[in-house]
Amino acid sequence: MSGIVPAPIARQPWQMLFPLFTLIGFGALVLFSAAAGSWDPYASSHLLRFGVFLVMAFVLSLFPRDFIQFMALPVYVVVLLMLLAVEAIGFVGGGSQRWLNLGFMQLQPSELMKPAVVLILARYYASLPVGMIPTWSALIAPGAMILTPVALVLLQPDLGTSLAIVFGGAMVMFAAGLPLRWFVGAAAAGAVLAPVAFFFGLQPYQQKRVFTFLDPESDPLGDGYHITQSKIAIGSGGFSGKGFNEGSQSHLNYLPEPHTDFIFATMAEEWGFIGGLVVLGAFAMILRWGLAVARASTDRFGKLVALGLTATIFFYVAINLMMVMGLAPVVGIPLPFMSHGGSSMLTNMLCIGGLMMVNRWNQTAPRTGLIR
Repeated sequence: MSGIVPAPIARQPWQMLFPLFTLIGFGALVLFSAAAGSWDPYASSHLLRFGVFLVMAFVLSLFPRDFIQFMALPVYVVVLLMLLAVEAIGFVGGGSQRWLNLGFMQLQPSELMKPAVVLILARYYASLPVGMIPTWSALIAPGAMILTPVALVLLQPDLGTSLAIVFGGAMVMFAAGLPLRWFVGAAAAGAVLAPVAFFFGLQPYQQKRVFTFLDPESDPLGDGYHITQSKIAIGSGGFSGKGFNEGSQSHLNYLPEPHTDFIFATMAEEWGFIGGLVVLGAFAMILRWGLAVARASTDRFGKLVALGLTATIFFYVAINLMMVMGLAPVVGIPLPFMSHGGSSMLTNMLCIGGLMMVNRWNQTAPRTGLIR
């Protein structure tokens, strides 16, 4: 087959692209159904955005390592300035100030901070001598790089995105080799400070979400409505679902946000357990490929970038699925590659492009005699 398939096509990471195309196509079908059997306004724009961002990902994959290392700091600073601009002139929607109006789209800079934090931390630890990893120098500056944008995102307010930034940054720090006792200490301190953060750090609506998560049946028509309807939609799908475009929860407007945060519930009602296995299997293949790219990397920078970007996608998937099934509070995180939304699609395709870039570095790395 190597003589039949052109080399540029054969070199592409099809073990990731096939499940990615599956998720995008499946998502378009679910969005078609969420719009009551219409390609507009969700499915058509979903496919168009993917096409544009896929080209962007392929272009990103061509960038050399030195250029990306050089651009890590400027990219981080630009996104940080965009977060400051959100506070000054940001667009307000749904009670939150999270977007910049660019004319052709509403950009959410906090989404871009997720891969930006991964890049800047990977560059920092790649340039840090190994002997300094167990010292405070490996913690103070990266901590500031994470907490500064997190503080700005919390002002919007956006707890879900803040947690995503922290998670991606923490995974890079862990992979860089920081002592495990520091993470255990941070987890213990977080557990002790959790009540203080809950009562004094969270907005009232965020506190309600936690109470609703603990007991959604206490107010099934109020704060618990979202998760109650989501569980009904998922449970009613059964093994094989009600059938394409036959979902009553979404079509009769019982299920809130059926095209964004709760798209998995929309899918599960119509495609059932089988559809859920397809989605989970596709995500598992993409994440497995991302980890394989990280393992194959021969330099610290590439390894940390790949691990951080894979962790970012994983956080999206894990929190969204836990949220729609009532295993986590509702925090407004969309499901990658399936939910309708420009900023989230942009972020996740940046992660895919970054992983493709590291994968290309691995393929072109000089051989040193090691068995790979």
